[in-house]
Amino acid sequence: MKITFDFEKPLADLQQQIDKIKQVEEKTKVDMSATVNELQDKFEETKKQVYTNLSGWQKVQISRHPDRPYTLQYIEMMCDDFIELHGDRNFGDDKAIIGGWGSIGGQTAMFIGHQKGRNTKDRQYRNFGMANPEGYRKALRLMKMAEKFNKPVITLIDTPGAFPGLEAEERGQGEAIAKNIMEMSVLKVPVICVIIGEGASGGAIGIGIGDKVYMLEHTWYSVISPESCSSILWRSWDYKERAAEVLKLTSSEMFKNKLIDGIIKEPLGGAHQDPVTMGFTLKKQLIKDIKNLKDRNIDQLVTERIDKFCAMGVVIEDEPTISAAPAGEEN
Repeated sequence: MKITFDFEKPLADLQQQIDKIKQVEEKTKVDMSATVNELQDKFEETKKQVYTNLSGWQKVQISRHPDRPYTLQYIEMMCDDFIELHGDRNFGDDKAIIGGWGSIGGQTAMFIGHQKGRNTKDRQYRNFGMANPEGYRKALRLMKMAEKFNKPVITLIDTPGAFPGLEAEERGQGEAIAKNIMEMSVLKVPVICVIIGEGASGGAIGIGIGDKVYMLEHTWYSVISPESCSSILWRSWDYKERAAEVLKLTSSEMFKNKLIDGIIKEPLGGAHQDPVTMGFTLKKQLIKDIKNLKDRNIDQLVTERIDKFCAMGVVIEDEPTISAAPAGEEN
């Protein structure tokens, strides 16, 4: 069953009209191609209007579409071969984060990313893309392996957040994410990060420190989800649309605020509308960046990476001006 959001209702209505006319045409053998073409043109025009004027909340909805490509699908589309690696060599193998060696454009790279599920059973198996500490420790182990063999690291981010369960906290969730941030900052190989869906809080930034950080067009990246922000500020989820706007979490807002390095355009309507084209676009960008980054001096690359993230959120206040006292009022 095709999922349609509220803002897509005009498109669904037009498509329904087109389908009905085609059925009548087939049944009656009357040529109705002129009517179909007219409605098809109207459909395409409406589609452009709908998807070029999306609100923050609408982009959040698209980023969560269950048909969007996930990490494994992107790897399958982009890589000539892929060997998945498992385990953190400490506790276990977190299925919410996958990683391994892949070949892209003739270059071997370490791919690491969040993985969600397509159906209920798979979502439970992948813990809905919410990683435990062992997931982040597995990711760090693979990054260190890439560093050892001087291969670039590519991370694909799509998570509603790190798993908030008691057992995750007991095993050091905060420490695992913090260590990843520290180690990724000084990793002596090129690191490219791409938000392909949801980019929530520490769960995202735990594998999100890179020389290049991109967002797909209809994704979001924020310290908190709109629903959680709404429940904290207004004690209700009813204000999630408003929260999505004030959080400035869309790709355009993030780029405007210099928190990411670029936006990768999606097919009209979102990556789920044409996964093959989206995979090709992403592959082209990754190959280009790998080629540019691998020839850079690694010490300079690390320095620039650190400086980039240290500059985020810095506010410089003007020195207060002291006006001279009016004549005759000096102490």
